Amino acid sequence: MRKDASVAELTFYAGTMDCGKSTLALQTDHNHASRGRSGMVFTRLDRAGDSVLSSRLGLSVHAIEVHDTLDLRRLVVDRLSQGARVDYLICDEVQFYTEPQIEQLASIVDELSIDVFAFGIMTDFRTRLFPGSARLVELADRVQVLQVEALCWCGSRAIHNARTVNGEMVVEGDQVLVGDTAAAEADTVAYEVLCRRHYRAGMTASRAKREHMSSQPLPFGGA
Repeated sequence: MRKDASVAELTFYAGTMDCGKSTLALQTDHNHASRGRSGMVFTRLDRAGDSVLSSRLGLSVHAIEVHDTLDLRRLVVDRLSQGARVDYLICDEVQFYTEPQIEQLASIVDELSIDVFAFGIMTDFRTRLFPGSARLVELADRVQVLQVEALCWCGSRAIHNARTVNGEMVVEGDQVLVGDTAAAEADTVAYEVLCRRHYRAGMTASRAKREHMSSQPLPFGGA
């Protein structure tokens, strides 16, 4: 039996990269499905490719790829019209969703009484809010910052997502550019989480290592 619309919620789980957002999305889907609830899973630009929600722990499920023209509400209504049950939505990488799509998620909660669990990054590599994340903060019933803290290379809490090229931090470029937090090849776009101090200094792990090595005294030559 469908819940009353006042009970359904739009919940935004936010955090930096490497804090377990996709893992929590997968766990949330598993928990609800194991209790007999029927859900739909959405993602966009997942590291594993199109139509996949994956975590760095190696877990993954099939998902509906969200593109700019996808009408989320229409898709859910069509599913319901065909006689299917939809009790909840799992929406990963919501920072990449458009603002109208975030509005559609709110409509799904309010008008269709379907719970929406959204997972994403708050800010981009320039420390600016993604439009999708900003709209979620404005509309969500609850915004929960994930408690698993990502760590900067120095061991402090990481709060910024830095974009790097060949180990050097960059602060210009398109807001959305897919990369990898584990990439090491030269001229490859990668991402790294940094504390505020090292983000402001542009001090990536690679740069810190190079500077540390260059500051080491030369070994004494043998007699």
